[in-house]
Amino acid sequence: QVQLVESGGGLVQAGGSLRLSCAASGRTFSRSAMGWFRQAPGKEREFVARISWSGGNTYYADSVKGRFTISRDNAKNTVYLQMNSLKPEDTAVYYCAADTSSVYIYNVWGQGTQVTVSS
Repeated sequence: QVQLVESGGGLVQAGGSLRLSCAASGRTFSRSAMGWFRQAPGKEREFVARISWSGGNTYYADSVKGRFTISRDNAKNTVYLQMNSLKPEDTAVYYCAADTSSVYIYNVWGQGTQVTVSS
């Protein structure tokens, strides 16, 4: 399995940008699909984005399409979430997760990083 540590969260004004990073350790990272999720206060965790093991396929929640970009650098064992045109409704704790078998079941999770978007 891999271990995941998110970073890059913080406070940003609406319309601004942040880049989240997820540093992974473990020999299976390069063969794991990766996802980003978020959880806002009082809401359930929701899917944000997914990237295949090769980086060739990405998927996004409708709420972030056109604004967020997921990418990965397997040489650095890192997955990123570039967030542009941020909105207050993007405020949440963001988690990265690994689907180590590429079957859309995320079995390894990071600790989360807070993103707060002010009006």
